[in-house]
Amino acid sequence: MNTLQPPYLKEGDKVTIVSPSSALLDPALIDGAVRTLQQWGLRTEVAQHALAHSGHFAGTDEERLSDFQQAIDDADTSAILCSRGGYGALRFVDRLNLAALQRQPKWMIGFSDVTALHSAFVHSGCCSLHAPMAKALAHSHSQKSVIHAMHDVLFGIHHMDYKVPYNQYNRQGEACGPLIGGNLSLIYSLQATPFALPADGAILFIEDLSERLYHIDRMMHNLKLSGMLGRIAGLVVGQFTDIDPDPEFGQSVEEIILAVMQDYAVPVSFDFPVGHVNHNFPLIEGAQVRLTVNAEGTHLEEIIKK
Repeated sequence: MNTLQPPYLKEGDKVTIVSPSSALLDPALIDGAVRTLQQWGLRTEVAQHALAHSGHFAGTDEERLSDFQQAIDDADTSAILCSRGGYGALRFVDRLNLAALQRQPKWMIGFSDVTALHSAFVHSGCCSLHAPMAKALAHSHSQKSVIHAMHDVLFGIHHMDYKVPYNQYNRQGEACGPLIGGNLSLIYSLQATPFALPADGAILFIEDLSERLYHIDRMMHNLKLSGMLGRIAGLVVGQFTDIDPDPEFGQSVEEIILAVMQDYAVPVSFDFPVGHVNHNFPLIEGAQVRLTVNAEGTHLEEIIKK
């Protein structure tokens, strides 16, 4: 995998806010995100259909595609902030033209359903940022450490360097490779498509929300049967929130994942601060990282080329 990292942001750069998935129910969240971005010294533009509604979605597929494509093609846009996740990006990802990213790599920011777009960016050869969206930026006072980390990564002040306490389910080891991942349901949905995450030698991270345990088991076995898990160099397990405990299933999320990973001699880290939680730290998709899992805990750090 050979990905270009977009230039770090600087004062005066423009961020375009788009809504590629579900409708944003509270317009005040975009207003709040705009305020935070402007406090960072950035200019902002809200895409034409960012506040649109078409059933479940933020406008029709064509409207969401048009907004996202215009942001990609706009030479004045340095970063694209997705307002929220939900569902919908998968419906137009195959119609995106990402050729402009080769001439002008730019940051694309979001998580959850935005996983589909992260995969498209990685396939196009451009890094992107798995990070909080409008809600967190609008409520930055309650998520100061995460928003501060997001600012510093985007502006090149600090690189990714995260240390996480020891977890009893961890499997120790060290590996290096490109960082890929996101929402497990989306990773599963992209399998056997041109947008399946490129897994060879990669450090894969996963998270999910409101899934049944047997759904998680099914998705993990899909990643195994498809060969994806046999190609990765390491696995980082983020937050699986609002999961039905379902004692009849007989396994926890951690046990499901470890059972599927038992045939692969790679490090596995649990309880990483990424996902549908306040501590959702920014991760650069496509960046080269080193994953170290030992008796002290987990260390995930970006490998900086000198």
